[in-house]
Amino acid sequence: MRLVVWIRRLALLGALLCFGVVVLGGYTRLSNSGLGCPDWPGCFGHIAPSGSAAQYATAADVRKAWVEMTHRYFAGTLGLIALAIAVLSIIARRARGVRVWFALTLLVLIVFQALLGMFTVTWLLKPLIVTGHLLGGLTTFGMLSWLYLSMRAQARGVDGTSVLDGNRLVESGGRARLFAGLALAALVLQVFLGGWTSSNYAALACPDVPKCQNQWVPEADYQDAFVLWRGLGINYAGGVLDHPARVAIHFTHRVGALLATTLLLLAAFFSLRGLGSAPRWAALAVIGALALQISIGVFMVLRAFPLELAAAHNAGAALLVGTTVLLNRALRPVADFR
Repeated sequence: MRLVVWIRRLALLGALLCFGVVVLGGYTRLSNSGLGCPDWPGCFGHIAPSGSAAQYATAADVRKAWVEMTHRYFAGTLGLIALAIAVLSIIARRARGVRVWFALTLLVLIVFQALLGMFTVTWLLKPLIVTGHLLGGLTTFGMLSWLYLSMRAQARGVDGTSVLDGNRLVESGGRARLFAGLALAALVLQVFLGGWTSSNYAALACPDVPKCQNQWVPEADYQDAFVLWRGLGINYAGGVLDHPARVAIHFTHRVGALLATTLLLLAAFFSLRGLGSAPRWAALAVIGALALQISIGVFMVLRAFPLELAAAHNAGAALLVGTTVLLNRALRPVADFR
């Protein structure tokens, strides 16, 4: 059915656009442009910052406003794509491979993301909201990627080769699927820790690597570091935590990276052991994305956290999520679309 083809195409377009939204959102946060437009959804009541130029004291303020509004334009377009996927899925609900509940969940998630985007501004960069917004963005990216990969596999149909590969996955792929699922869960935790580190301005708390504050286990304030809710009316631009609490956040993020790396490598290792070409290539993609992300993280610390590398680290996280979703999809039989 032609509608199914369009759903698949929109899922791919949405995944690519969502990747851009996540990266642009990270750049907005890291460049301190999050409050470039202090209202929502417009900018001082205008659809573009050019209409509110009189509100800004410097050209740098105008640039920050454009960064923030460009992120909103991209996110709005993504919402329209999700709406189109939901509508087409309802129309083609009897077609093989179409999951209406999945499309509606995706649409609800993006609406919730829009609300978090509004609260990010109106609640003055509250860390819990900023971190939730990042998690929601990467979850949306993962769901769109899963939808596209599943529908692409569905379009290829089932032949003798896919049946053999499916049998092999059912019989021998259990351990690989276990570690791939655990690795994806660890990535979710690591994304939260990364967002918490960034939104609490804790990146500079450990300016050395592999040690932190020249210690393997630095002195830190964990009690204050992970207080999720501190009330409203506080402007979190620049952060409000003392240095020991920021050290605790950054160090925990590094520990989380070790856990996620271990599980990702185990998932890749078991996926390379005779499960077919699709799991093998997906495992190699995970290893490549992991190596890239670790390299970016190390150089980011060594170069004192320049904006470009910090934004690249955000992109690397999205790429790692995408390849891990790819691996989890490849480890499931072609005919399994639950």
